[in-house]
Amino acid sequence: MNILIRAITGSLAEIELAFKGELTMTEKMEDLMSAIFLNKIPDTWAKYAFPSTRGLGSWLDNLKQRLEQLNLWKDDPAKIPNVTFVNRLFNPQSFLTAIKQIYAREKQLELNKLTIQTDVMKKLYWEPDLPALKEGMGAYVFGFQVEGARWDPAIGQLEESRPKKQFSVVPVVNCKAVPLTDSSKDEKGLYYCPVYKTESRGATYVFTAQLKTKAPPQKWILAGVAILLDVEGVSDAFAPGKEVPLI
Repeated sequence: MNILIRAITGSLAEIELAFKGELTMTEKMEDLMSAIFLNKIPDTWAKYAFPSTRGLGSWLDNLKQRLEQLNLWKDDPAKIPNVTFVNRLFNPQSFLTAIKQIYAREKQLELNKLTIQTDVMKKLYWEPDLPALKEGMGAYVFGFQVEGARWDPAIGQLEESRPKKQFSVVPVVNCKAVPLTDSSKDEKGLYYCPVYKTESRGATYVFTAQLKTKAPPQKWILAGVAILLDVEGVSDAFAPGKEVPLI
């Protein structure tokens, strides 16, 4: 994050000096100004940034939200956040690996024999007074959006999407480490849902979550149902103490 911020502030400072006549305007500066004018993330910033399909304005707002979460940890590193906005992390995989590391240390197990289990809570909104989790019981995370289906909080399972609604917000999720068994993939009533950082999917894969369903998992596979972490307009709606909109 520090490298990204330095890249942003440094390049903008150079353009300011060029406007004052203290520096020669270069092709690189012109490309940067063109990207800003077109509401695109400049390539010189994107190479240091997190994966995103946002426009520049939304991207900068999201960058601020990510900074706010990091600053909360920095200002009080001894305080463990009750809920982590996993969609505002540079590397969500590292956070999930840390959950497994704590469990592995406590249970004296090998890390590669553990997996992340996702238990979706019934809460539709972020609450600071959620019951604290004991060490080794995982962490509460927020920021999942289902694409291609809908999470029904009333019955706690996947359902078909509402008309013209591409995304559906998932409530707070308890991500915890559990032993990996050979039969885990055969468990009935679960859809093993891939989680991606952006709508581009592909190389932005994070991990596989488990979502309850009464329908056969093949239905959601054919529909291409996945969880996305960063969706413009959806991710930005989350705020402490505010009800999450059904999207």
